[in-house]
Amino acid sequence: MGEFGISGYKPVWLRGHSAITAAHGRRLAMLEGRRLTRALLVWDLDDDKWFTDGLVLLDFEGEQVEIVHMRFDEISITWNTVDPAQPLDWGEEFRLTWRDGVPGELAALKGQRLQAVELLEWTGADMALGMVAVGFVFPNGRVTIYNALDENGMKFGPPDHRYTRQKLGA
Repeated sequence: MGEFGISGYKPVWLRGHSAITAAHGRRLAMLEGRRLTRALLVWDLDDDKWFTDGLVLLDFEGEQVEIVHMRFDEISITWNTVDPAQPLDWGEEFRLTWRDGVPGELAALKGQRLQAVELLEWTGADMALGMVAVGFVFPNGRVTIYNALDENGMKFGPPDHRYTRQKLGA
């Protein structure tokens, strides 16, 4: 069994803008121009809501980016390693599945071409200082996947003014 209830999954934890850019900046930038063809979240069947401790999968025409946050400032970005056709197994504590089409704001981005990818570094004077989020910009919206203090968070619309932005790519 791998981590996060996913067979064979092994996150690679990174901290800080420089480390994330070095490891994934070029590949994230290469997503620009591709359509978002699928967006999957881990869904808690008992509570009927997003299980924010699980991965976020975004598929851009066959290139799947897998994002998960941990602690206050760690992020793992992996590529094409998770098969969402396989069941999730978090033991008897949770009944989880992959779910498409939620929330509605994320589903609305499906089919749109990615215009830009940004790394967003939190500059607020709090314990999240230095945390890096990933922003995906589309013609009719955007989503930021951020660290919500040891779990994933998702924001639609412009990022908070306390982020500094670094656009990846051209």
